[in-house]
Amino acid sequence: MYIPSGSELLNPHFLLEKSGIREGWKVADFGAGSAGHFIFPVARMVGESGLAYAVDILKSALAGIESREKLEGVKNVKRVWADLDIPGATKIKDDSLNLVLLINNRVHESMIREAVRVLKVNGRLLVVDWKIISTPFGPPGAERVSVGQAKERAKKYGLQVVEEFEAGKYHWGLLLEKR
Repeated sequence: MYIPSGSELLNPHFLLEKSGIREGWKVADFGAGSAGHFIFPVARMVGESGLAYAVDILKSALAGIESREKLEGVKNVKRVWADLDIPGATKIKDDSLNLVLLINNRVHESMIREAVRVLKVNGRLLVVDWKIISTPFGPPGAERVSVGQAKERAKKYGLQVVEEFEAGKYHWGLLLEKR
């Protein structure tokens, strides 16, 4: 059985362009993972005047990102070890970010709450997660969150839907904004 991965599964450039990302922005990827599939494109897109926060609970994931930073000479990534279930754990200043990425994290309310805390007014939250369809890979269906459930959770924290879109064959996407 063939299992797609990386950009074949989710195209970071397509998704980041959907977010409206700009040079000079401050962006956090909640649950960045060891490969930095999204954080390195973010770092390039925000440029030297911007900042990319790679947030993860796994120190091993952050070590993987650090290794890649050194290999690629990337200087605008800040690694943040944090348990996103704890309010304020990222130690990122309130109202300081333009964009937060929440990709394949099952849209936990604690993550939404932390995103809202760190986002500026008119800041954006890009949420991408697995469709509730049968697939031979990915999380079990019972662990997946529907786009409707994600919208309800976002609304609870005062986020407004900017756009709902197809993020890939197996994923849905939501672009939300803090008002």
